[in-house]
Parts: sequence; structure tokens; C-alpha cells
Amino acid sequence: MDFKLKGTFRPKIFSALKDYDRTRFTNDLMAGIIVGVIAIPLAIAFGISSGVGPTEGLITAIIAGFIISAFGGTRVQIGGPTGAFIIIIYGIIQQYGLSGLMIATIMAGVILILMGISKMGSVIKFVPYPVIVGFTAGIALTIFSTQMNDLFGFGLTDVPANFIDKWVCYFQNANHINWWALGVGILSLAIIILTPRISKKIPGSLLAIVLMTTAVWLVKRYAGITNIQTIGDIYTLPSGIPAPHLPHMELEDGETPMQLIQNLFPSAFTIAMLGAIESLLSAMVADGVTGDRHDSNTELIGQGIANIVVPFFGGIPATGAIARTMANINNGGRTPIAGIIHALVLLLVLLLFGHLVSLIPMACLAAVLIMVAYNMSGWRTIVGMIKNPKSDFAVMIVTFLLTVVFDLTVAITIGMLLAVMLFLRRISQSTSIQMFHGDIDPNTESDMYLHDEKLHIPDGVEVYEIDGPYFFGIANKFDDMVRLVDKTPKVRVIRMRKVPFVDSTGLHNLEILCQRSKQSGTIVVLSGVRDNVRHILENAGFNNIIGKDNICPNINAALERAKEIVEKK
Repeated sequence: MDFKLKGTFRPKIFSALKDYDRTRFTNDLMAGIIVGVIAIPLAIAFGISSGVGPTEGLITAIIAGFIISAFGGTRVQIGGPTGAFIIIIYGIIQQYGLSGLMIATIMAGVILILMGISKMGSVIKFVPYPVIVGFTAGIALTIFSTQMNDLFGFGLTDVPANFIDKWVCYFQNANHINWWALGVGILSLAIIILTPRISKKIPGSLLAIVLMTTAVWLVKRYAGITNIQTIGDIYTLPSGIPAPHLPHMELEDGETPMQLIQNLFPSAFTIAMLGAIESLLSAMVADGVTGDRHDSNTELIGQGIANIVVPFFGGIPATGAIARTMANINNGGRTPIAGIIHALVLLLVLLLFGHLVSLIPMACLAAVLIMVAYNMSGWRTIVGMIKNPKSDFAVMIVTFLLTVVFDLTVAITIGMLLAVMLFLRRISQSTSIQMFHGDIDPNTESDMYLHDEKLHIPDGVEVYEIDGPYFFGIANKFDDMVRLVDKTPKVRVIRMRKVPFVDSTGLHNLEILCQRSKQSGTIVVLSGVRDNVRHILENAGFNNIIGKDNICPNINAALERAKEIVEKK
């Protein structure tokens, strides 16, 4: 298996360090510290909302953040857990447990590496925009819905995973609202929203956590109010990074390891696709700001390595984070060293300040994630898409609803299928078929020798022109048009100068047409066939089906050939 990794895997850190100096290190150091501070509440919140815990979120940000910066194909990418994975992680844990999540994440890492080695980085860019907008908005709404339990302080320990059932459960427990927790959540939201108006350099989420954690600690200690739930009330934070461990397959009765892997494959594929799309979108946004150019295949391999390593330490899926990457750029980060420093800052927090992390109110973390969901929702984009073609808006809405009601695997699969079908429909509509009668006007032609007089079509000859791809969406249309002609011609000329490609269905239909024409005494002559199409026809045996002399370079030659055939008959 000879994969040319030397040309595929080129981590940006090596080229970035060639002309590295003290000034760049100073800029990277400041950016790394700031982004590390910004990442603290997000890593903790994403870990908890995914159904694992704050430690797993921090560990993912530390290890994946380091690996993605060290082995990725982007100079400024900041990696770690993101909101996009919350739904899929939560679903895997509920169905297969933490061991299932570990196996699925490793499988996703392998898929990402294979995608990078196979140079599929550029292919990911062709995921339709309505699909991206739809599942991103769906993820945002789902994240928002998962935070209601902590925001209102319901204290529910078994919240349904299904979106509709979840909201039914919330309404059934509406009389159990913890007003202290709700107050903490509302004040946290206000701080996060208002902080950028005062200073854009201070992260609103971090300021909210510092202020509300201090306030809750004070009211618990001095006012005797103990019913505000904090991280420490639910989770125990370790004093360091856990030792690596191998995954343990929790098999059901009669289930084999291979069956478990097969069951987990759709979820692993969704994690890989989601990680690839989000990281490459982040890389493209970063390129637009910095003027750099990322290596998409190296980025996928770097993401894959991170997702293979992280699960062994109890971490969750990771990818490039657009918000943290932009924070890195805005604060002067220009090389992967900034991302590595960001990971070290998070490591220091885990080692030295874990006891402080345990004091953070759950309602405050809920407010942080509600703002993350709001920023992800892209509601302005959705409103703007109303003016787009109705088919694109329909794909976006369907993807959105499927993400919310079912899951990402179903949403992405059906969304992509709908987008492809609509694309093929548009392509088939753009392909036209014209039938010429009497004469051909030289002023509108590009493949005629003579441009001073009309080219006459002999009696007994039909001339058709296909303008566009000749594939399964148009092949039947051409057959129907030929069948509508009353008289059977002696020669049927098919002009293919504007056919860029032919697929297997087009070849099959063309072969049937030629054979049926031959049975009825009609000879088919092809005109203006492009080199790539001619090569396909030759490989399909059309030289034997209609004769090599009947594949002509232009309409002049085709009509001359048709005239010879008519005269012989």
C-alpha cells in the first residue's frame, strides 16, 4: 500500500519555524495565553453538555489542541471540542456508553487520516452550502434545548435525548424552577452580551464565569443559599491528566466485536465528516484573514491523529474551532506555536486550578452554551436564504428539521442526497436538444468550414444537437424526442460538439438508439465529438456499432458522410 505521505503530509509547523524570531514568539505567546483563557469555559461546557464531564472537555482541548497545532495543515488553527459534536456524542453515550464513544472516535480518526492520504481535502469543500447551514442551525437549536435543565435549575438526572420528549419533560417540570439558578443564568447571559460593548479584549464568557462563581461562593458561604448547583456537586476533577487506557468493548448478549464496530460505523463516519467540514471551513476563514493558504489534506491527517490519540485519555471528538481560531488571529497568533501555548495554558489550569473549576455554577455554563448556540445558529443567513432558489431553501429546512428531530447522521445523508438530486435536476434542465430543418445558418455555428453560405441538410437526413452533458437525466429525454418523429430517416446526424461528458446511462441509451435505428434502416452519424467523449465512445465499442467513418469531426464532414449514405441507398 504505497501512499505518498511525503507529498500529502506537510505539517505547517515546519515551514512556520524556518524564519521564526523573538517578535513572532512574543505575539504567539500573548495570543496563546488569551485563547487558552477563552477556551477554559468552552472546553468545560462542551464536555459537560456532551454527557461526559469537565475533565474530559479540558483533556480534549489540551491533547487535541496540541496535536492539531503540531501536525495540522494550518498555521493558526486552534483545535478542541466544539458544539457541533454535542448531539452525536450524547447519542453515542446513551446507546453504547463511554467505551462506544471511545471506539467511534478512534474509527473517526482513522477515517480522517484515510481521507487526507486519499487527498479528499478539496472534495469536502463541495458540500452544499444549504446542507451546512441546515445542520449547523439544527445543532444550535439542539444545544440550546440541552441547556434548559441547568438554566432553570430543574435538577433532572434523566432528561430524554429526543428533542420533542425533552421539551415535554421541561414543561412537565415547569413548577420546579430553581429561581436562584435562573437568576445566575440570566445575569451570566447579560454579562456575556454586554461585555463586548465595553471591551472587546475581555472574553464575556470568562468574565461571567469569574463574577458569577465568586457571587455564588459568597451567597453559599455567608447567606446559606446552598441550592445553586456547581460543577463540584456533580463531577470530581482530577489533579492531572489520566493515564492512557485501552477501550473496553461492552457487548450485548450474542454481539460480536465486529458487529459493534459495524453498528458504530455510521456515528464514526458522521464524526469524521463533521470534523472535516468544520476544520476546513475554519481553515478557509482563517486564510481569508491572514492571507495564508492551508494544506487541507495535512489538516485532515492532523485532525485524524488527534482523534485517535484523545480517546485513550478519556477525551471526546475534536476539530478546528472557528471562534477560537479567529480569537487567535485577532490577538496576533501567526504560527502553530500559539496553538501549542494555548494547550499548555489549559494544562496549567487542570493541574493548578481544578478546585476553582469545581466552583463554577452549572447555570453559568448553560448561559455560555446558549450564547454559543446563538452564534452558531446563523439566523441572519437563514433569513437571507429565503431570497435564494426555493430548492436550496427546502434542502436547508429539511436538513435543519432532520438534525433536530432525528440526528446528524440522518440529516447529513438525506440533506446531501436531496442536494445532489436537485443539482442533477438543474443540470438536466440546462441540457437542451435541438432539431434542425432545411438549412444550418453558418453565422450561428462554430464548427463549419464555410461561413458565407448556408449548409443544406439533404432529404432523408435528420440533424439533432445535444447542448450539455449527456447523462441519465437527459438520455431518456433525447429518446422520447426521436420517437416523436413521424418519418423514419435514412440518416440521423447527432451533433455532440457541446457535450462535455457522457455517463454509462447515456452510453447505454445511445447504443440502444443506434441498434434500433439500424434495425429500421437508419444510419447514425455522430458529429463534432470532443476528444474525451470520443475516447469513451471508442472504449465502449462504438467504432464497431456505427462504424469509425460515422464519427465525424464537424458538421461539414457529418453532412458529407450523410449525403454519401443517402446516395448509396
